[in-house]
Amino acid sequence: MGNSYTGQLRSTRFEEVLHNSIEASLRSNTVVPRPVFSQLYLEPEWRPRSRDGQIENEDEDDDDGSESNSPPIPYQMKPPPEGSCTTDGFCQAGKDLRLASIATECLDLPPGFLLVGAKSPSLPDQLLVCAVDRRFLPDEHGHNALLGFSGNCMGCGEKGFRYFTEFSNHINLKLTTQPKKQKHLKYHLFRNAQGTVVLGPPICWKGIGKLSPKSTTYKEYTHTCMHEFVLLEHSASGAKKSSAGYILFTKSLNPLSAGSMANSGPPKKRHKGWSPESSAPTEAVHRPAASSTVNGTKSGESVIVPDNLLQTCGLQPVILKGHGALPRLCGSAGDVLVNGRLQACYRSTQTLPHVYEQYGASSVQPLSTEMQVLLTVYYLVQLAPDQMPLMEDLEQILMRSWRESHLTEIRQYQQSHPQFPSPLPGLAQPLTPSQLPWLAKLATSSCGESVQVLDTAPSLAEALDDTFQKLMEGKLNQTHYVVIVCMGRSQETESCIVVTGKHQSRALAESMLSPSDCVRQISQELSSGMTAELEAYIGSLCPGRAALCEYRVEWREIRPIQLAVARKLLSHVCAIADSSTHNLDLGSFDKVEFLICVPPSEVAFQQVVLHLWNSGVLQELGLEQECLSPKDAEQYVVKLDQTVVAKINELIQKSKMNPYTLFIVVHDHAHWDISSGHYSRVGGKPSEGLVDSLLNCKQIQEAANILTLHVTSFPFALQTQNTRISPYNEIHWPSAFNNDVDLYHEKTKYYGVSELLESTRSGSGLPLLRFDSSFESMVAGYFFVRFPKLHSVVIRTQVLLQHYSVALMATAGGQAQLQKHTSIETLEMVQCLLSSTHRCPSHHGHMLLLRIPFPSLAALAHQRLCRIRDRLGLHDRFEVILGDPTSGIIVGKHFLDQLRLWLKIQDPEWTPHTYLELEALPCILIFTGMDPMGESLPRSLKYCDQRVVSCCALRRTAMEQELGLAAYLVLAEPQSQRGARTSSDLSESDPDKLSSTDNEEEEMSVSLSVCLFIHLFIGSFAVFLCQTFLSGILFLFFSVSPWWPAVNSTLPGPDHSQAEFSPRKPDKQPALSKCTPQRRSTSPGSSSTQASPLRQSCSWSRNLNRPPVVLLPKALYNLITTMDASGLPKPTSFLPHASVEWASSFRPLLSKMMTCTEQSLYYRQWTVPRQHHMDSSNRAEGRTDNFHPRRLLLSGPPQVGKTGAYLQFLGILSRMLIRLMEVDIYDEEDINCNCQSDLVQYHQAIASWPNADTMRGMPFDFIIHDPKYEDISVIYSTDFTPNAEKNPRRQEEVYLRQRTARIKLSKYAAYNTYHHCEQCHQYMGFNPRYQLYESTLHAFTFSHLLLGEEIQLYFIIPKSKEHHFSFSQSGGQLESMRLPLTSDWNPDCIKSPIFTPTTGRHEHGLFNLYHAMDGASHLHILVIKEYEMAVYKKYWPNHIMLVLPTIFNGAGIGAAHFLIKELSYHNLELERNRRVEHGSRPQDVWPFIILADDSCVMWNSVDVDTKRYFSQAFTSYTMSGTERNVSLKQVLQHMEASPDITQYGLCGLRKWSSRGSGFGRRREPFSRGHLHDFLLLNVDLTQDVQYNQNRFTCDDVDFNLRVQSAGLLMCRFNNFSVMKKQIAIGGYRTFIIKTKMTDVPTVQPSQYVCAPDSKHLFLATPAQLLLEKYLQHTSQRLFPLSAGNYSHPVLSVDCYLNLGPEVTVCFVSSRPHSINISTAGLLFSGLVLYFCDSFVTPGFLKKFQFLKGATLCVICPNRSALRQTVVRLELEDEWRFRLSDEFQTANAKEDQPIFFLTGKHI
Repeated sequence: MGNSYTGQLRSTRFEEVLHNSIEASLRSNTVVPRPVFSQLYLEPEWRPRSRDGQIENEDEDDDDGSESNSPPIPYQMKPPPEGSCTTDGFCQAGKDLRLASIATECLDLPPGFLLVGAKSPSLPDQLLVCAVDRRFLPDEHGHNALLGFSGNCMGCGEKGFRYFTEFSNHINLKLTTQPKKQKHLKYHLFRNAQGTVVLGPPICWKGIGKLSPKSTTYKEYTHTCMHEFVLLEHSASGAKKSSAGYILFTKSLNPLSAGSMANSGPPKKRHKGWSPESSAPTEAVHRPAASSTVNGTKSGESVIVPDNLLQTCGLQPVILKGHGALPRLCGSAGDVLVNGRLQACYRSTQTLPHVYEQYGASSVQPLSTEMQVLLTVYYLVQLAPDQMPLMEDLEQILMRSWRESHLTEIRQYQQSHPQFPSPLPGLAQPLTPSQLPWLAKLATSSCGESVQVLDTAPSLAEALDDTFQKLMEGKLNQTHYVVIVCMGRSQETESCIVVTGKHQSRALAESMLSPSDCVRQISQELSSGMTAELEAYIGSLCPGRAALCEYRVEWREIRPIQLAVARKLLSHVCAIADSSTHNLDLGSFDKVEFLICVPPSEVAFQQVVLHLWNSGVLQELGLEQECLSPKDAEQYVVKLDQTVVAKINELIQKSKMNPYTLFIVVHDHAHWDISSGHYSRVGGKPSEGLVDSLLNCKQIQEAANILTLHVTSFPFALQTQNTRISPYNEIHWPSAFNNDVDLYHEKTKYYGVSELLESTRSGSGLPLLRFDSSFESMVAGYFFVRFPKLHSVVIRTQVLLQHYSVALMATAGGQAQLQKHTSIETLEMVQCLLSSTHRCPSHHGHMLLLRIPFPSLAALAHQRLCRIRDRLGLHDRFEVILGDPTSGIIVGKHFLDQLRLWLKIQDPEWTPHTYLELEALPCILIFTGMDPMGESLPRSLKYCDQRVVSCCALRRTAMEQELGLAAYLVLAEPQSQRGARTSSDLSESDPDKLSSTDNEEEEMSVSLSVCLFIHLFIGSFAVFLCQTFLSGILFLFFSVSPWWPAVNSTLPGPDHSQAEFSPRKPDKQPALSKCTPQRRSTSPGSSSTQASPLRQSCSWSRNLNRPPVVLLPKALYNLITTMDASGLPKPTSFLPHASVEWASSFRPLLSKMMTCTEQSLYYRQWTVPRQHHMDSSNRAEGRTDNFHPRRLLLSGPPQVGKTGAYLQFLGILSRMLIRLMEVDIYDEEDINCNCQSDLVQYHQAIASWPNADTMRGMPFDFIIHDPKYEDISVIYSTDFTPNAEKNPRRQEEVYLRQRTARIKLSKYAAYNTYHHCEQCHQYMGFNPRYQLYESTLHAFTFSHLLLGEEIQLYFIIPKSKEHHFSFSQSGGQLESMRLPLTSDWNPDCIKSPIFTPTTGRHEHGLFNLYHAMDGASHLHILVIKEYEMAVYKKYWPNHIMLVLPTIFNGAGIGAAHFLIKELSYHNLELERNRRVEHGSRPQDVWPFIILADDSCVMWNSVDVDTKRYFSQAFTSYTMSGTERNVSLKQVLQHMEASPDITQYGLCGLRKWSSRGSGFGRRREPFSRGHLHDFLLLNVDLTQDVQYNQNRFTCDDVDFNLRVQSAGLLMCRFNNFSVMKKQIAIGGYRTFIIKTKMTDVPTVQPSQYVCAPDSKHLFLATPAQLLLEKYLQHTSQRLFPLSAGNYSHPVLSVDCYLNLGPEVTVCFVSSRPHSINISTAGLLFSGLVLYFCDSFVTPGFLKKFQFLKGATLCVICPNRSALRQTVVRLELEDEWRFRLSDEFQTANAKEDQPIFFLTGKHI
């Protein structure tokens, strides 16, 4: 084992101890076995030390002498030649030398020269570009520079400058000191991958890399090394073990305890403080991995790579740098590659202790250098022969080993228990450098020669030289890895790994290439003829190489899951708008515009355009007039190339010009371009960085009306620590893993990556995911060895093309003997391709996808396959299509005609634009491009051949997007059939080939109806492709659907004119045409399955519900199907994207139970963007988060329907914005319109105002026409005949189910508190003159006879509204509310105060009348209850409020109306007195107020056409005009200007209806009848008519009847109408009847009353409300003779009560001189006396006649009054009473129940 040192282990003693330890550990149950090496007598390793105990550096005396320490010498520059240029930064020839100017120019650099940056004293911020001979420059350690100088000018090109003084003069350095190359040549320059010259590292004129003797303090290692070996075995349990012996060995090794191996001999050089006699044991020290080693070469050491190494050994070795610096490679250095990923992995593990130290914990030692090397050896030993080492796996092993070895410390820090003592250091000795080779070789003893450990060489240079010689001699043919370990001159362990395995070295070499480098190398190999030998050799291996089926493309409705995702997007947008940051004001937008950005793929572009055209979004957004064809829809989709710049700039300008339009920028396939715009400008490709430059520009970020939506299947690269997207703004597609999909009743099942992997584990049937073993063995075992210089993708492509060529010849050419020269999988695919089109009468077939990422190879494949196809005469059997993203789809004339025939397209210029339009076309699609760009594939895709895809770029995004090409939607089976079928049923390879094992009839129980239908359903799609159809709300998915829309064929066709087709359902069999498949019979007696012969012959139709089969390279297959420790596929633990990197090696693995949201949070925590990532600069402002507030991310699996979802989102967003500008208006026809009214015309239709005398002559219409009162008692009238077919509804149902219409708000609308525009700021209280909430509370006292006592009201008056009131001069006491005079007129003022009673609608009440009043001055008072005072004041700080007394907190609308009216009359008297003092007459004061409902939103006016009116010669009684929206100001000013307006007691408006005011009612511009919701009330004339303060319902009907009976004029302006908004929250109609015991359920109406003094369940509801509800719901039992008996109504005296829709009520007034309906000869079926006063006398009641058995109901406030009323009215004379007929409302005594008595007429 290398040099023989004294004190080394004797093998006999070691074996004895080792076997004893193994036996003891096997018998022992203890967790920690006995240490092995504690039983051995080992001398401690000798280490030279300085006096202070630090390790000395043997090179401390080295000095390169490259720069003198003498003081600067004054220097005078030689004057420049006459006429030469002396400008700084330019040479004397006048050429620019500045790096910033010539970075992108093509510079001629001679061999052996390097680009160097020179610093000029006069240009401190610039570098001058020079070319210097590398021999005169130092290496990375500051050594090996020859004296002198040799350089060239990179400006003028002059060469041969031998002296730096001469050269400095030429480049105009203008020095004042002696020119020195060491002083002025500062930096290396190099050209990056984009060809731009950029700044490199400084030139090391002074030696670096020397270790100072006092630079490092080492700590003792506190754990054993062999314990980490056991941990390694556990942490790498998921990896493959090479042999059982190794497993036994790792489990049997015991920890290392005390003692260490030592080197007895002296070091190579004598160190200070060392003597040969020094033999005292020294303390073993911990040796951390050197983290400061420069990636360069050692001073004075170099390795000559033998000539023709690559050609001789057939591979290109890869050196994985480890610890220490590699020597310089000379000779044929191009035959060897150097990779630094292993070194980076080692360094990342050194940061692990800092994770805990940053929280204040004491220091934790990292893994030692020796332990890292040993763990690496164990990892390499476990690898399979064809498995490539993954740094991700090794990093996890190192992290876990360190974590387990310091588990005690870590748990202590995590649990933060200060009482736990820290572990004692020095409990065991660490692994020493002398022990490392022994243990490493011991680990490799079980794997043969695959891993060798080389430790005999004194340096890395000698070891590498030895390795190269062994390679040349063929001694490493069976070796995959050579691990080199040696002791450096600094006594530090140095290591590296030489990868010598043919498969491993090639894979590592190709993984080091970037995608652009791969493209460049492959193109060079093809263009330079390097593949000629390969093609010739491959050719030498094969001696022979020289009816009508239905074609349907479906219109598919939006799937439920797509609609759900669209609604999720909308809810997130609403959440942004609702947030307190106010980053999005949805209420200010009235329109949506959008722009969809897609990658620069012509197919993807056309695909989105067609989806957009058929989604109905253009119609939703009102853009159908601008887009008359799919070509016009292209203006809303743009490719991310240079054309997008103008589009984005145009959008930005439009957003500035249209602030009320919401612009949506959809960034589809968002992971495609995430490069930084700055990085791309400096040295990247012109096509990169466009997203960052445009979508992340300042204008879009700051535009308040631009919303950005990123859509991607792979969001990982956008989820970093610097992301611009908030985690709350992420929308993830519902996952089948969490059973989210089941919530949406999907008819489809998605087959993606997880389903492909599941098919490999199902164990039954052929899996969907496969690899071709024969192809892999041919490629890897033969061609890779023979052609080591060629890229593996080139070899795989050539071999694959050969396989296809041979398969075509063997299948079509009848040369069966050629089958041995191709693989079974290739032969199967070719047979399926040819047989499917041959058997089908209409030549339908499958698509075979051949994925070749590199365009040059794809072009070669297209040329070769077309040539072999044409030679075999198969040009009419299948097409070969080159799918290049930079160009469109080119299809041959024969197949183009076939597509036109199938689609019935007459346009001779039509060509397919998307792959979806190639449905059922037999073809090989060669899909190229380094990354797919979102192109969708048709359902006829049968095979996805990805055997050429390289697995070198181990990134999660790259792997998953390749597998995403095979994503597929299949018909979800009914629940009853799911148990009988497995996933393997969907993965049968080929039914044509495997017919013996394929039960086709069973499989097709869910298959599609196909064949013989081209003349029917396909016609609509042909019209679409001809751009002549109307787009609907259905979404076009270019696939054959598992379910069909119902179609009754009316299209002409030769054979199918009578065919009918119905939707495919499991229980319904479709009609059949001659080739349509029949479903299995479901009848009980049927046991056989019948299928059409033509149906069986059409392979395409049978396989439409099967996902495609995917063929992968074996290495990629093994990688994907391997599970990591968390149970997830291994690629999920890979770096998610090449543009990001891990934030730390100390990270957990993704968990199998993680949701998409949790995965997002994982990547946000553990990934950081690289410098060229567009989010790398997102933390420049220093914020902890820098999320863009108007940016969303939609992620979902490939091909799952994201395009349809976000297009649907655009539609519903537009509808929502329209809804924000619209309201639900009650829109119902007037009820009870079958009046037998005369045909008298009282007013002309063009009359503007009513005539008072004419109005007095008009009859009063007692019938109620308002639809909201449909379910109340009809008021008796001699002119009305009830509708016998009426089907009444309950009043609550009427309220909830009233018909509404969506009406857009006009500029004259009333608004709730959510409306906030600039014009409303002052109106709402945002006037800078007044402080917000600055208002005064004023008390106002008045008395009324009905109230019984004085009551005190409160006015809340804002400072800005105090001018509407008068106050006492002394104490500022509120005296009255100012009223104008009748003669006053102001065009900008409303005279009538507006009172709006409201409750529970502080947010939704329409109290903002600023726009409705068109800015006119008005007095608006909100009438609120006391307990709601604070909340109304909060939302409406600038409104006047009248607060009702406390006793009215539980009262209904009647109390509010009563107090408003009585207070207004009291105020009228006060104002009259005040005006009289100022010389006015009392009658001159304006007596009107307005009572307005809080849901009145808009007002309309009917304009009658005067010319049309007079031309009809007064014969039209249903004259109607144009209805338009007007301001409330116009309506009120018109009504207030009516002649003799003070003679009217009550005026009102018609309720709006889209159908007018009902039959025969519009002809009269004014009418007398019931008025509701919006009243102009004359408080002077109606002073003796009060609202009933106790009423909860129908108080306006009751008031109208009493106003009419008092003889007052009532007028409804029929040319004006009021619109009422449906508000489902609050209001006086919201009644809650509940018990006083909360645990008792809601009671029935029959329980609203009870017998007096009975034990009954009392209700916590006002007595009046219980009475009204009881009468409404139980009147049929109370008045049995009145039910449905209109001719015998119930007589109600002085009060209208709702007795239910089955009972008719006749209202009469007992007041003297009242006007009542004639009741002569009328027999009443009942009598209701409600709180009757003294005007009701026995004589008054005797005027009316009653039926025998009629019901009497006397209602009084208490039991005593009830008895007094019976006696006073002498009711017992004609009515019979019983004790059981007395009732009370179900109220407790303290709640003052109402009593009533019923009786029967004698």
